[in-house]
Parts: sequence; structure tokens; C-alpha cells
Amino acid sequence: MSSGKQTLLLLFFVLSSISVSAQKSFQDIKNLYPDYNEIILDNSESYDITIENNALKVIQDNHYEAMILTPNGIINNKESFSYSDLIRLKSYDAYTLLNENGKDKKLKVTQSLEKQSQQSSIFYNDVKERQLIFPSMEPGAVKVYNYQTQFIDPHLLHKFIFGSHMPIQNAALEVKTDKNVVIDYKIFNDPNNTIAFSKTEKKGKWVYRWAVTESKPIKYEAGAPGYLYQVPHIDFYIKEYKANNKTVPVLGDVAELFNYYKQFVKDLNKTEDAELKALALELTKDKTTEEEKVKSIFYWVKQNIKYIAFENGYEGFIPREASLVFHRKFGDCKDMASIITCMSQYAGIKNVTLAWIGTRSIPYTYKDLATPAVDNHMIAILKKDNDYVFLDGTDKETRYGIPTAFIQGKEVLFSENDQYKIYPVPIVPASENKVKENVNLSISGTKLLGSAKMERTGYNRSHILMQIGDASNKARQEMIKSLVLKGNNKFNLVDFKEANITDKELPYVVDYNFELDSYIVNVDKEIYVNLFLDKFFEKATLEKDRIAQFEYEYLTEFSTQYNLKIPEKYSIKYLPKNFELNNDYMNAKFSYELKNNILSLNVDLSQKKLLLNKPDFEPWNETIKKLKTNYNETIILQEK
Repeated sequence: MSSGKQTLLLLFFVLSSISVSAQKSFQDIKNLYPDYNEIILDNSESYDITIENNALKVIQDNHYEAMILTPNGIINNKESFSYSDLIRLKSYDAYTLLNENGKDKKLKVTQSLEKQSQQSSIFYNDVKERQLIFPSMEPGAVKVYNYQTQFIDPHLLHKFIFGSHMPIQNAALEVKTDKNVVIDYKIFNDPNNTIAFSKTEKKGKWVYRWAVTESKPIKYEAGAPGYLYQVPHIDFYIKEYKANNKTVPVLGDVAELFNYYKQFVKDLNKTEDAELKALALELTKDKTTEEEKVKSIFYWVKQNIKYIAFENGYEGFIPREASLVFHRKFGDCKDMASIITCMSQYAGIKNVTLAWIGTRSIPYTYKDLATPAVDNHMIAILKKDNDYVFLDGTDKETRYGIPTAFIQGKEVLFSENDQYKIYPVPIVPASENKVKENVNLSISGTKLLGSAKMERTGYNRSHILMQIGDASNKARQEMIKSLVLKGNNKFNLVDFKEANITDKELPYVVDYNFELDSYIVNVDKEIYVNLFLDKFFEKATLEKDRIAQFEYEYLTEFSTQYNLKIPEKYSIKYLPKNFELNNDYMNAKFSYELKNNILSLNVDLSQKKLLLNKPDFEPWNETIKKLKTNYNETIILQEK
């Protein structure tokens, strides 16, 4: 796009921003939004997709304006936008818009800083962030910025989101294309069809437009699976274009997405690394089966290659050479997949391959959306008979044989017999993520004394050990205490001993002794004691007005036996009834048994659903209510 056209487009955004903010007075807007410190007046994106030199050229113009409504909103004088080597910044401008005596006054932003974008899961990436500091913030002031970028790769167009934590008066996406460019799109989370769509012709181009007015703020709710499950948004993509009388496919089905991905791995690990090959052969020399060999390689990588996420240009898509990962001793998810597949090939295992996948934060399937927006992760997989083992090196503690928790229920895309294949990743059943505990109890005055053994398997093993890490001494004791906490805040962890910390094939074990003060109630010649020292899911009730789905990281099964030694000269006066429940959400069984003066409470509880949707909320809450009713049951012991 010429500089003249850029200037005209920026001028258009400036004029439109002035007209939008001038449509209603500050007081009118403040009256409309009395509960907010700030609102977004306009958030718009415009794409211009043309063909130059037989290739696609994609220019994106962005416009944003937000009004400060209260003195508390003044502190939010910063805004930012992002770009990278693949989405290059071409120009920008920013200013504060004030209304003085009925006239608009612009104060240009002079404080601007480019910095590296920080993302919690990524150690380094090439994404830059332009921070803007707006001058003269006051109620009624409007922050306005415009910027223009060019997409170097037309496969990587952004989604547009019609929502924010603030109200939005106007939000719009506009796509202008040459007539020989074909696009398609998918709209998500708009059940009431609030997104207005139009397609018109203007100056020999197609103009597609999607717009929303008066968008309510998105409410943050703990346990939500991610904003893409909730907020209305659109993903559009270029299907094909015609150049030199030839139709060039871009995206639109899985085959084209797979072909796009293949170009990034077709030359991977072609040069042999003798040292890495020798290691692979050494690790597998005593292993008799293919699976034993892969497991040995998999555990070596998890133990010796540090996971550090890097995204730099196309390095966000292209795995690095296994040789480089081996010698550097660190890498991202793609690098982990690269070295696992390469070492497997060195060891003579042909059925290990690279695979693309999206984590659970992404709600799409390949059928929904066959674009790079569906994927943000890479793993290796082993074909085992007619099934697959998922080899994700990014999670240090997860054992061989189960996928990492954040890809459960997703789809994996890979090459098999030179064709693409999609395979579902299973949700690991609760029985694989078991917390088993045996607790022996005795009464001493108002204290409950206990010795216990806890065993944790699956994700309940790996996730706890990742949290504890290498902590030692007091910090470790506090972590273990929070893990085994029983009864109330008078719980005192006397001592503990751990086992199987490094062996991922065995349960993580904690043997411990504790005291629980002020837990026993003595009244006349009776003792009252509640044996439910752990009340699983007690606080899991969902709010009635909750909007977002609720997601658990993984399913869990609890199997606990509490064994209370009945004091001499005492007998049982009241024993609660046994309880059973089995529905779509839980399988629970609480049973009491008296044997040789030992009263045992056996608690078996298995969780069934990973993701709770709105229709699940009421029956889920009823399930929790039934559990809590039984948790409150108290045993009464009477002196003989």
C-alpha cells in the first residue's frame, strides 16, 4: 500500500473516531454506564487483501478508542498493541482526544516504548509490544490509537474478538479482497446472532463486514476453560486465490493445513548426529520391545532436556534439529518432539512421528476450523498396534502411557503412510488418577491422633510433584502439610516420609503422623467425632448466576479408609447410615464397618465429568449437596 493510501486510511480512522465520540456527550455515555470507570467506544480492524506479483499481500489497519468515565479510570493511561517478524508494523499514531468548550482537541502521545512481549508460557518470542502512555487523562478523555501491519504469511491471519472485560459500544471487522481472492469464515459463541454481517461490492472489490454494537463486558469466572469458549469471535481465512489463470489453494480443509505444516518438517533431522545416535542405542540396548525402547528415550528426554518455550518468526512452527536440542540441553515443545522422534529413529523404531495438536485452551476441532488457529502445541506419538501413545516431553513428571493433562480430549494431526490422520486424545479416567489413603486414628482427650499413608497416581502424582519441585526443609514441610491436611486449621503435621519421588511408574507415597486438636467434642459421657477428615468437593458448588463453563484439569478418584480405635469403656451409640450415589457426575460410596474394636469409614468417590456446561450446573450442585449432607454426619460414642 502506498504511503498516500496509508495516510488516507489513517485519516479515515481519525475522522471516524471523532464522529463516534461526538455522537453522544460525555454525560450521556456516563449515564449509560454508571458502574464502569472506562468503556471502549470503538474497536475495529480492516484487512485489505490484494494480489501483487502473483502473490497475496495482506495489510491490516487497526483502530481503537476508549473513554475514561470516572476519576478512578484516570490511572489506566496505558494501552499497547503487538507485532512481530511475521506481522510487521508499518505505521502507527496515538493521541488523547479532549473536548474543550464543545471543540475536540488532540494531544499526541509522545511517550512510547517498544518492548519484548511477555507471555507466561513462553520464555522468548519475537513478538514486540508497543506501549503507549496517553497524556492529560481526565473523565471524558478518549484514548485513540491506530496502527497498520502487514501479514507476511497469509495462513496466519488473526481472529477477531467481539468482547472485552469492559463494555464496547462498537466493534467491527472488515475484510476487503480482490475479486479473485476467496475467503471463508467461522463464527463462534454467538447463539443469538448478535454479529451483523454484510457483503457488498465497492470499487471492484468484495467488502465483508461483521459488526456488533453495545457489547456487554465478559465476566471473569474462576474455573472457566478459556475466553475462546465464551466470547463471541470470528476466524476468517483465505481459501484460495487466482494468479496467472491458476487457482492457488491456501486453507479450507485439513489436507491443505497438513500440507502447510509439512513444509516445516520435511527437511528435519536429515543429518546424522553420531553422539546422539550412540546415546539412543545405549539407552535401548537392553530393551527387548519397541515400547520399552521408546519409554527409555522418552524418560531420558524429560529428565535431561529442559523445556523452555521459544517463538521467533517461523521458529514458532519449525522444530529445531535434534542435534542442536541435544547439545543445548533445552528446547520448546517442537524441539522435544524432534529429539524424541529422531532418537527413536536412531534406535530402529519407525512408528514414532511428529504430531500437531491444540491444547484445551483452544475450543476448535479440525472439522470446525482447519487453520493454524486450531493448533498451538506439538508432540511425538508412537503407533502401538491400532492405538497410539502420546509422547509430550514438556511435562517433566507425567508418566509414559498417558497424555499430558492439557491435551486430554483434543485431536492430534500427524502423517501416516504419507497421508494425514486425525486421532482423538482420550480423557484419562479417574481411576488412573487415584488418591489412596489409609488413616489410623485414636482419641486423646480433645485431640485426634493419626498415622497415615497416602499414595498418589497419574496426574495426582505428577502435578503435586511439579508443585513441590526441589523444595526442601521448611518449605517442603509446608507443602506436604497442605497436601495431607485433615479436619481443621488445628492440624499439626508431626513428621513425614516420602517415597518414589523419581520413579514415575510408581505411586508417589507420603507416610506421615499428625495431631488434630480441638476436634473431639466431649459432652457428659459422650464423645462426638466426625470421621470425614477430608470432605472432597465440599466447596465445589457453582454459583447460580454463573455464565462460563467450569473445567477440571483432570478427573480424580479418591479411596480413603479412616480407622478409628474405639476407646476402652466406650461403645457406639449412633452410627450414620451408609450412603451410595451414582449419576452422570459422581460415583460415591460411604460405608461404615466395626471390626475388633476398630470402626472403619470407607470413602470411595470417583469423578466422571471434566467439563461442566450450563445444563450441568444444577444437577452438579445437587450432587455436591448430597455429599455435604453425609460429610456432616457425626458418630456418637457412649461410655459404658
